[in-house]
Amino acid sequence: MEVKNGGSITKDTFYISHGAPTLSIDDSLPARHFLQSFRQTVLSEKPKSILVISGHWETSDPTVNAVVGPTETIYDFYGFPDQMYRLKYPALGAPELANRVKELLTGSGLFKRVDVDKKRGLDHGAWVPLMLMYPEADIPVCQLSIQTDEDATYHYNMGKALAPLKDEGVLIIGSGAATHNLRKMDLLGRGVQKMVRARVRYLGMRRLLLVIVHIIISSF
Repeated sequence: MEVKNGGSITKDTFYISHGAPTLSIDDSLPARHFLQSFRQTVLSEKPKSILVISGHWETSDPTVNAVVGPTETIYDFYGFPDQMYRLKYPALGAPELANRVKELLTGSGLFKRVDVDKKRGLDHGAWVPLMLMYPEADIPVCQLSIQTDEDATYHYNMGKALAPLKDEGVLIIGSGAATHNLRKMDLLGRGVQKMVRARVRYLGMRRLLLVIVHIIISSF
């Protein structure tokens, strides 16, 4: 992070594969140790706020959460150890950042509608890596949804519109994985076409996240 005209600049943007939700408790996972050492080995400066673009929030139109006060921890997973449902990540919401994201997207002229959700908390694509990276939960967090029915150009332009946030001390994180939703995979050979469609859809979603991150990285 640098200082420019009295404000901070976050030079780097990160795409993080947050893995299974058990990353929050399983100390045998190398990714857990990497995220826990993030401030010491990757980004020592503290960002002003954090924008997370998670693969677990899909909407028809771009939507940001603008929570005033501590955000709710969303347990959007099922059948995992009970202790995981007792974890909390009460980071403050970032309504000012949410409004700035909306301003940038609508100002680009490419996104006519950007919704604001004042109640939605953080899904596990956000709070699981953040509780390891910033366990104090002392940095305001905002999430932005993705639109899986849109193409790569759409999300490329989204990333381009958001690039100015890097000059405003905002850490931008894309959070997802290359594949997902294994429940839709038929390992016994039935419904192969359905399995392939599900796999392509989720792989495409993650690639779109990579596109967002790529344009932000290359835009300065």
